[in-house]
Amino acid sequence: MSDAVETVEIGSEGSPREGWGVLHLFCRVGRGFDPQRVESACKALIDDGYQLVTYAVLGHKADIGFMALGPDLWRLRRFQSDIEASSVEIAYSYFSLTEVSEYAKGMPMDRKAPRLYPTLPPAGKRAICFYPMSKRREESNNWYALPYEERERLMYEHGASGRKFAGRVLQLITGSTGLDDYEWGVTLFAERPDDLKEVVYTMRFDEASTLYADFGPFYAGLVADVDEVLALFHA
Repeated sequence: MSDAVETVEIGSEGSPREGWGVLHLFCRVGRGFDPQRVESACKALIDDGYQLVTYAVLGHKADIGFMALGPDLWRLRRFQSDIEASSVEIAYSYFSLTEVSEYAKGMPMDRKAPRLYPTLPPAGKRAICFYPMSKRREESNNWYALPYEERERLMYEHGASGRKFAGRVLQLITGSTGLDDYEWGVTLFAERPDDLKEVVYTMRFDEASTLYADFGPFYAGLVADVDEVLALFHA
């Protein structure tokens, strides 16, 4: 965590009381695209002590992905404006906050800190995937009608499946209930794209996913420095 981020007063106007804001932007490059303006916007955000993951998006949904993290939501919004000023179209976006799950509140702070204040992108993991998700509230499968103890059991099982991929896949789950269309955003980093495919497939067999999970659109790509990503779009 950089000094610039640590000196921001948590709980001040525009900042969450705990954790950071997380802004995902998925952009299409259009006519009049100004790569220098994008590079300047990214450099300014990083110079202000914020974290930024840039990646080339695979498929038609977008060209460039940005994942910006930091305490002041006004600063994140200014970054969004700076990116839009470079003549890109934001094809999709997602906003959430870093958080510690209600089922992990009792863990020590040294284990909570990476969830609230992560260091991204993880070294050596250039494959990335993002998707939003919610828990179902259907009449027959209503997650929120379950007793806490049952939800805790299901999430422990779900977490055990994920821990089998420790070292291969890094997962960051951020909360978005009341902030965006789904309840969580899930960002996965791995060395290889088939690791991402395997972990998502494996965890879908857990009861918490099989009966209670709804997923939004998936965006996958390759993490790189902003200049490497922008080089794909130079004339």
